[in-house]
Amino acid sequence: MSLEDASKLKKFYTDLIDKATDPDLWITIAWNAVIILLILIGMKIARSIGNAIINRIIVRKEGSRLALEERRVNTLEKLLKNILRYTITFFGILMILAQLGIELMPIIAGAGVIGLAVAFGAQNLVRDVITGFFIIFEDQMAVGDYVRIKNYEGTVAEIGLRITKIKSFTGEIHIIPNGMITEVTNFSTNNSVAVVDLSIAYEEDISRVLTLLERRLDHLFEEKLIPELIGKPTVLGVQSLGPTEVSIRITAECKPTTHFKVRRELNAILKQMCTEEGIEIPYPRMVYMESKANPSKVGLHRDRKEEGI
Repeated sequence: MSLEDASKLKKFYTDLIDKATDPDLWITIAWNAVIILLILIGMKIARSIGNAIINRIIVRKEGSRLALEERRVNTLEKLLKNILRYTITFFGILMILAQLGIELMPIIAGAGVIGLAVAFGAQNLVRDVITGFFIIFEDQMAVGDYVRIKNYEGTVAEIGLRITKIKSFTGEIHIIPNGMITEVTNFSTNNSVAVVDLSIAYEEDISRVLTLLERRLDHLFEEKLIPELIGKPTVLGVQSLGPTEVSIRITAECKPTTHFKVRRELNAILKQMCTEEGIEIPYPRMVYMESKANPSKVGLHRDRKEEGI
């Protein structure tokens, strides 16, 4: 190493030590750190205050200033809180960069140019945002609705400007870009209809069974045994004639998305009625029959009478 290189190296270490021991430098760093910490705390406080204002404006009670349905209230609340979070985060980052001595105007100008280039390249992103806006504006679905989108079915957990989250009944969260949502089947906007088919044996008296059904359905509606029912279940009559059974169809109008529960409860009530009234529900049964010609041979045969044929 030459004397000139050694002199430069010594000068570098000397300048480094001088800067590291400069109290003004450490005071500036500490002050900037305090300011940045205060900015982060202010961002958190601003989010809390903004969320409280949103909760105050959108009140879930009768007589609120925004007279909206519960489902739309949930959607607007989540959307506004997301927009608030993005806005506060954006301005917070700009304030931190300014505190670090970085010029903001070139960054903003560059961001505009980059954003224009990204807009041309990210057409799917733009499509997702536009579709999300119209989903919310047209009230196609809302948070809490039970929907079917393509092969996904479940409860809407979140609707954003870019994605929609669907939670299935088994707990999975399906994240769907809004641009892919072309058809929505919403089960929550109108009352549902529970459909139950009761199968009885051909030997049963159809008129008697229909009379018993009417009486039992009147009783369960008057006693409000199924609170989700909107009106008395209707006995439509004989729906089909199967190989071993006669099928009688019952329909019941119920509250939105409760038809699964109502159908299960109706099945249990109708099964109990058939047991109490001696109505035979046909089902295939197997019996063993010993051959008289050859007692050693035992065959397996169907008993047509026990099958209800």
